[in-house]
Order: sequence, then structure tokens, then C-alpha cells
Amino acid sequence: QVQLVESGGGLVQPGGSLRLSCTASEGILSIGTMGWYRQAPGKEREFVASIARSGGTNYAGSVRGRFTISRDNAKNTVFLEMNSLKLEDTAVYYCYANGATTYWGQGTQVTVSA
Repeated sequence: QVQLVESGGGLVQPGGSLRLSCTASEGILSIGTMGWYRQAPGKEREFVASIARSGGTNYAGSVRGRFTISRDNAKNTVFLEMNSLKLEDTAVYYCYANGATTYWGQGTQVTVSA
């Protein structure tokens, strides 16, 4: 069964850092772009960042300069390094991977609170 397994969420104070990881199972062939979306309570899911297999990256304006996305193709893993976290970064973060279709992780909670 194809799976994306996320880890690294948690509670952090404003200005702090967290690192999210997402690994795709071996059932996903020819993984292309991987990335992250997030959904805050009462809001729609929004794009955060993506990275192509070649390494090209895209970021939402709200996180550019604070978040860094990277990947390890050999391990089918994508990372999201989040620095200078703000209260408004609080959300459930979802990993995705483009293969034969788009696969989604189960989500990991990130809470930024004083």
C-alpha cells in the first residue's frame, strides 16, 4: 500500500524552529515533485512549498525566507525546515508526492504558541 509517513510536528514558541520529514513508501514509482500544504482551523488548505526531483523549489510568499524545503531522492524523503515560526504558522501540515497520481500524508500538527 502506498503511504506517505510524516513526522516532526509539535509545539513550539514563536521564533522557534521545527523540522518536518515525509517519506514515501516503496509502492510509489517515479516520484516527481514533493511538497507541503497546510490547513489552519477554519481555513482552506494552502500551498507551502514544493521541490522538484531536480531540486527546483517554490515557496508561498508567507514562508519564503523562513522555511527551507529539501529532499533525499534515494530515500524518497522530503524535509521542511521551519525557522522564525509565527503564530499564524499554526496548522496541520500535509506532505504530498506526485507519482502516477498525487499521494498525501496523514498530516502532522504544528502549533506555535507562547
